[in-house]
Amino acid sequence: MRVITIVSLGASAVLGLGALVVAKTVLPNQSKATAAAAGVARDEVAVVVASKDMKYGDKITAEQLRLVRIPADVAPQGAFTNVASVLSADNGGAPVVLVPISAREPILPAKISGPGARPSVAAEIGEGMRAYTVKVTDVTGVGGHALPGDRVDVVLLRALPGGGDTPNFVSEIVLQDVRVLAVDLNADLASEKPASPSTATLEVNVPDAQKLSVAADLGKLSLALRRTGAAEVVTTTPVRNNVFTGGGGGAPRPSGVARRPSSGGGAILIIEGDRRGGGSRPQAAASPAPNAAPAAVG
Repeated sequence: MRVITIVSLGASAVLGLGALVVAKTVLPNQSKATAAAAGVARDEVAVVVASKDMKYGDKITAEQLRLVRIPADVAPQGAFTNVASVLSADNGGAPVVLVPISAREPILPAKISGPGARPSVAAEIGEGMRAYTVKVTDVTGVGGHALPGDRVDVVLLRALPGGGDTPNFVSEIVLQDVRVLAVDLNADLASEKPASPSTATLEVNVPDAQKLSVAADLGKLSLALRRTGAAEVVTTTPVRNNVFTGGGGGAPRPSGVARRPSSGGGAILIIEGDRRGGGSRPQAAASPAPNAAPAAVG
């Protein structure tokens, strides 16, 4: 009787231990799996990302894309949700990368070309803006250091009429804080190598495009590169070349005629001129008769 009791107690102990092991290992894992599955269905969405780095101008293929699931609250707005929708973005043609895309980065419509498009400045123009191209040189184009995506000021140098033998120039700021869309045919925002430019394409609104059209015929346009992030607009006034040609000694004395009363009741005629330019030296004239009427000044 005692043996049977001992055996029963031992079997109960073994079964109890087994149940405890099952409760602590198998059941929690099943609960986690169930919760995870419910979470995927409720909180995650499928997003197409790049499987490798893609640069400006690359044609997108299926091998460059893959589908991942990410939390819905961090998924970029407008991201593609299947590979087929990316490959059909150009109405059957392979889309083209407009902005460099890194591996595992979500594919967004703004980063690839539209229907039947190619990498072009038109895809980079902002809403309500226009692309306007101006002629520059390696000097007026900031030595080629103004690259797509940089911001510049546009300066006009023109000659004023009536300068005679000495040119009469004036410099004016036409536009400030303008975005560079392209330099020559380069519209790659990832471009880092300066080059000697011949044209610069700027992003402007319609009235500013009209200003540039007139300014380009008035004189020579040049670009002034702004510091990255700088957005201040400076109030300026036109600068003329006589600021630099005054010789540092002030304006020349105007020529003119003045009369001083003499001690004899008459007048002495004084002719003043620009001494530095070899003008007339003061000369004395004979005093008129005491009863003569004084001559008018000037």
